[in-house]
Amino acid sequence: MSKFDIKMPKLGESITEGTIIAWLVKAGDVIEEDQILFEVTTAKVNAEIPSPVEGKILEILFQEGDTVPVGVTVATVEIEDDGAEEATEKTETEKAVQPETPQTTAPQPEVVTTQQEAPAPVSSKPAAVKEEGRWYSPVVLQLANQAQISSAELDALQGTGYLGRPTKKDIQKYIEQKKSGVAPAAASAQPAAAKPASAVAVQPNPAEPTKAPAVPAAPAAPAAPVAQKAGEDQVIDMDPVRRIIADHMVMSKNTSPHVTTIIEVDVTKLVNWRKRVKDEFRKQEGINITYMPAIVEAVSKALIEFPYVNASVDGYKMILKKHINIGMAVALDDGNLVVPVIHDADRLNTKGLALAIDSLANTARANRLKVSDVQNGTFTITNFGTFKNIIGTPIINQPQVAILGVGFIEKKPAVVSTPDGDVIAIRHKMYLSLSYDHRIIDGTLGGKFLLSVAEYLEKWDK
Repeated sequence: MSKFDIKMPKLGESITEGTIIAWLVKAGDVIEEDQILFEVTTAKVNAEIPSPVEGKILEILFQEGDTVPVGVTVATVEIEDDGAEEATEKTETEKAVQPETPQTTAPQPEVVTTQQEAPAPVSSKPAAVKEEGRWYSPVVLQLANQAQISSAELDALQGTGYLGRPTKKDIQKYIEQKKSGVAPAAASAQPAAAKPASAVAVQPNPAEPTKAPAVPAAPAAPAAPVAQKAGEDQVIDMDPVRRIIADHMVMSKNTSPHVTTIIEVDVTKLVNWRKRVKDEFRKQEGINITYMPAIVEAVSKALIEFPYVNASVDGYKMILKKHINIGMAVALDDGNLVVPVIHDADRLNTKGLALAIDSLANTARANRLKVSDVQNGTFTITNFGTFKNIIGTPIINQPQVAILGVGFIEKKPAVVSTPDGDVIAIRHKMYLSLSYDHRIIDGTLGGKFLLSVAEYLEKWDK
């Protein structure tokens, strides 16, 4: 017999840690290869982590709610000696880095890719989503959606997971029984008895040891915020995704000296172009054309011209990225964020960008984002103009060195030069704000890059 270490896997570029949402095994359990051991959430995705080996769980080193650095051992497994060599070849990281349908914890995210228009409606087929305070793993959601199991039916299903949450095996068994016509009546949606207080830990302070003192468990899934009364105020615990976002934002501000440059852009030609082509585009492609494809195209052109904006920093080294992969900030229904990525955006024309953006939007709304959909971004665009905000100072999405904020397009009187002299005319104006890392981008470079994007949009002619 020998020991095998189960380590926290790396689930994406720049991901340095993960928060354990739930353990599906306990010390002493005999496990099979590919059996799901625990559920983990990061700033980008959630995933179920399978075991690369079969054996017996000797020790679980971290509790639910603990945040663990990538590569740190979270559990040990006793395995047969003749399986040790094979286990080292098929590591837990390689198996866990491609979960079946990793996704954000929140249901039905709204992709922030358009201005002044709501995203196109999505078909209203039954969808398996998170009940308030109850989280489902990506695999369970996928299987439930494929089997057309409604949210209410899934919410009522009692499983063998944490607090009665259905596991992959539970949902597979339920689907088979349902197909045979002998599916048991769904149990009431009352959660199972909570684990002892020692089984749940609070989020550790980064300045303290990883393991935090245990706190009493609430009768809901660990991802659910817990509200407490403090006089007339309400105190709500951050959910795991919000904790990770909070840490990521603080880390970004501590890492990069932020500078923000703002420019006003006359996008009248862009607005007129969209009015002219939107009906025909919808007829031919079946999707709604927005302003975002043009903005992504303009950014791609500018990144080619100014490669130091499409970069990252490693100590005193500047890494210029070969690919131009543009991320779009996504606002989730619970207020959290995720950033799906358009890979090699510079190789796509306006039509290709429109289709790529629409595809990512639909994938996000259906909770089917893959790890590859959020990996390897080199530049990010956030569109707060959707909410009629005109100016913002976004925080850089590490390890990138710049992020573009897109404001609301509004009509304004402006002085326009004509062959007969200057006149006052109604124009469509928009503010763009570029936050950049002053370690690698100075004011001259930041200003020139932003001006390049603005000029490309002002001269838009397709």
